[in-house]
Amino acid sequence: MQTYPETLAQALRTDPGGPFVTFYDEASGERQELSTTTYANWVAKASGLLLDEHGLERGDSIRIDLPTHWLATVFLGAAWNTGLVVTDSESPDAVVCGPETLPAWADDAAKRPTLACSLLPFGVRFADPLPQGVHDVGIEVWGQPDAFTPWDPPAADDAATSWDGVETSHADLFGGEGKAVRLLSTVPSASPAGAELLASLLAGGGSLVLVTNATDERVKAVASSERATHFPDHFS
Repeated sequence: MQTYPETLAQALRTDPGGPFVTFYDEASGERQELSTTTYANWVAKASGLLLDEHGLERGDSIRIDLPTHWLATVFLGAAWNTGLVVTDSESPDAVVCGPETLPAWADDAAKRPTLACSLLPFGVRFADPLPQGVHDVGIEVWGQPDAFTPWDPPAADDAATSWDGVETSHADLFGGEGKAVRLLSTVPSASPAGAELLASLLAGGGSLVLVTNATDERVKAVASSERATHFPDHFS
């Protein structure tokens, strides 16, 4: 496989019902598990939201300013699925943010598509109105189709990420063997390490357990209960 859409399609053929992303938030008590099929469904909805609803195009850049959360993995997939470039730039073409990072982007919402995630369980809407021009993912994503086929899909040599101005192509992320492991991580998925980890697990038929707001003891307990035997510091 050389691109994200090809890699996701292969994962759906190989193990559609197996868990791909399992998320624990020890502050809220949320546990969310996405099978490969459910993950692909969310990616399809988010892809439609980015392209059809907000007019982004292949090659545009997107900042996914989210903490360790299952929705970060969804928007990474949606960006790669539609040929967008995930970036850490301060001036991207579009932004996906959460409650803590919303103030940093709200003032410029008129300049670019700005989508906000409440990060409440089940991906629901914000309880309070958002600043003018900011779009609530918990409202808009549910109206998107459950399937999405990009009319202009990314090519193997298209950039998938751009960190500090250094681009990594789809082929670089998805062209290798990947990792066929169940791995627990506390790293934000929309970071360089988190994005590489997600790509490698998808390519290799592995799965990801994301944990946030947990003590070291609790992280070890979750790893044991989820049979996640590999940790980020062992990942190479």
